[in-house]
Amino acid sequence: MRSIAIGAAALLAVSAVTVPTANAAGAPDLAKLVTVKDIRKHLQALQQISDYNGGNRQSGRPGYDISVKYVVSQLRKAGYDPTVQSFPFWVYDQLGPGAFEQVEPNRVSYRAGTDYGTYEYSGAGDVTARVTPVDLDGDQGPAGSSGCEMSDFANFPKGNIALIRRGTCVFGDKAKNAAAAGASGVIIYQRTGADVPNDPPAVYGLSEPAPFPVLGTTYKIGNGLAAAARAGTLKVRLKAETRNVSRPTYNILADTRWGRSDNVVVVGAHLDSVHDGAGVNDNGSGSAAILAIARQAHRLGKKGLKNKVRFAWWGAEEAGLLGSTHYVETLPAAEKSKIALNLNFDMLGSTNFVRFVYDGDNSMGNPTIPPAGSGAIEKTFVDYFAKRGLRTEPTAFDGRSDYGPFIESGIPAGGLFSGAEGVKTPEQAKVYGGAAGQPYDPCYHAACDGMKNIDWTALDQLSDGAAHATQRFALSTLPVNGEARRARAPRARAHAPIWKGGKVVR
Repeated sequence: MRSIAIGAAALLAVSAVTVPTANAAGAPDLAKLVTVKDIRKHLQALQQISDYNGGNRQSGRPGYDISVKYVVSQLRKAGYDPTVQSFPFWVYDQLGPGAFEQVEPNRVSYRAGTDYGTYEYSGAGDVTARVTPVDLDGDQGPAGSSGCEMSDFANFPKGNIALIRRGTCVFGDKAKNAAAAGASGVIIYQRTGADVPNDPPAVYGLSEPAPFPVLGTTYKIGNGLAAAARAGTLKVRLKAETRNVSRPTYNILADTRWGRSDNVVVVGAHLDSVHDGAGVNDNGSGSAAILAIARQAHRLGKKGLKNKVRFAWWGAEEAGLLGSTHYVETLPAAEKSKIALNLNFDMLGSTNFVRFVYDGDNSMGNPTIPPAGSGAIEKTFVDYFAKRGLRTEPTAFDGRSDYGPFIESGIPAGGLFSGAEGVKTPEQAKVYGGAAGQPYDPCYHAACDGMKNIDWTALDQLSDGAAHATQRFALSTLPVNGEARRARAPRARAHAPIWKGGKVVR
């Protein structure tokens, strides 16, 4: 691994300081106190809640609200005084496949799920209108900014459908600009032939509901439509069968009784599932693990809890990190400066797992550079597993989980992940076992993400790592932030993340 941004010399200076080990104060080993039996009990509860409440625990729906009540009740039994933080949320339903048809100059019907897909938070409607291209003559690659500026819509005919190419800014901004220009609908097509329109369905998302249908299509189809659109001869029909309903949803926050309140360790996991299933692995596994950790953390006592630990269960992660973003953005600056670091645990029991550790030292060279101190968090996990003779490998900070708002605010972050829809390589199969060429989690965002979709060995090992790091930083954050409170400025990034939670947003 490369050293973190402060440089090798600074790291050597830190290593020369005597840093307390996880249980140097004579406290019990938290990783041994937290058992798979405890975690399994919580997962069974979440599964049962899903089974009796529509088959999911999606934010804004009964299964999520009752999951919140379950976590709160477990925390109170353990002696916590949890806070339930409400925030507004749009519940999205796709009620049907909709339609996408070329009406003029030719009659062509496109296939749902293959040729086109409906964006999450598309408005409902059935629109037939002329199509106007929006800044399609510029950069054809990822830097292309079609629809990103209002100037792209100069002289846009009101009531027409906007044909926009993917690139640069988030999809939601393209849709907002089109609405402001008076468009009646939007088609967003991919920027290369390698992109697919909707894989899996509704993976592409807007940030909030649009006032009209927003459909996505392939590069081949979109590029083919562009010539007729430029000539002014293209008319299409867009139909979106959707529903967007505003409802509150919730975060849960619970602080340990002891520890410095000006050097807080935030340990988080998202509690919500997608609409299609119970979300036992994604992310019941992380939620249950930190709940088991929280219920045992008081046994560390005053000597083991030098820093306050704030356990957090985030809502609406699957809709774009909404809960964690709300928490970070509404936290007063003085309180935000008291957060030492964030540990994030999302999917710890994938059945074709890899022991992934978030890439805090940026050895992968990703455009989102983690805040200083994130490399020390990564090293804490890597060293723990190495002492147990267990291999790990880095995974990118790519915006797919609730660390995102923290690193954007300059707060060091790290965590563990066992894999989602990515495919296991032959090299990984040799190290971790399992099946090469298959997804890490074959039930990712699917109805089969239930109790049978857990590898208990992976969950045992990764929850041990989570407990170890929680105890380690509850005792000392010296390698991460020098244990000094300081204000932070938002971090500049080379590029905004493509993912925000489970949705592609750019």
